Amino acid sequence: MEFLLSAMHKGGPAMWPILTVAIFAMLIVVERVITIFRSTCNATVIMHLVQRCILSREADRALKLLSALRQRPLVRVLRAGLLCANRTEPEIQNAVDEAVLEVYPELNKHTGYLPMLANVATLTGLLGTIHGLIIAFEAVAHASAETKQTLLAAGISTAMFTTASGLVVAIPTLILHSLISSWTTKTMDEIDHCAFKLVNLLAVRQRAEARR
Repeated sequence: MEFLLSAMHKGGPAMWPILTVAIFAMLIVVERVITIFRSTCNATVIMHLVQRCILSREADRALKLLSALRQRPLVRVLRAGLLCANRTEPEIQNAVDEAVLEVYPELNKHTGYLPMLANVATLTGLLGTIHGLIIAFEAVAHASAETKQTLLAAGISTAMFTTASGLVVAIPTLILHSLISSWTTKTMDEIDHCAFKLVNLLAVRQRAEARR
């Protein structure tokens, strides 16, 4: 804690925007991790149960099984398709597509801010660096011999602290953005795969019943 306070003091005014960016980035990361954790489910097991129910002509049972789960994105998409199980294939597809369009923005919510915050942290650190160098050059040009060394050291210290602080915030933010984006893409791919499989299963079932 003492080191943080010391760094804030030595880094000058640019340290406050960097700290603000760090707080916002941390809040977004925590919120996204919690959301992804709540959205994650065993898609293979769920799809296997749904497939068995559809092949057994027990779509209502599949709906009850999905109701036992929370409102996870995959469950919402599958429920949307099963609720239209007795309609035409285009209607089923439209219902699934509509559900997908509802859950995707929720999965990607706020994630796009992380690269922007990383860039802001880096540029703010650069701005602080320039401010520190101005202080150092002013000391060389105008300060008296007694204070020149002190002001020069303070200027260089400000420049280094702000540069380092901006990078310390930006680098983990970019890494976490990549991880969150990867997890989100994986969840979206699972939803796409299961949605496509569900529509095909319901369409095959309808065609089989139509032949009877």
